[in-house]
Amino acid sequence: MNTIIQNILVFTAMAFAISFLVKKFFWKKSKAKKACGGDDGCGCH
Repeated sequence: MNTIIQNILVFTAMAFAISFLVKKFFWKKSKAKKACGGDDGCGCH
């Protein structure tokens, strides 16, 4: 019985770690481009 619980915990932790790494490194959100005009804080003026 303990082996089954250990396997469940190990695979759950591994799935959590892999999903965290995929979200952090491969799932990039595209940033909206803003027109550089006015006082929007882009630092180009």
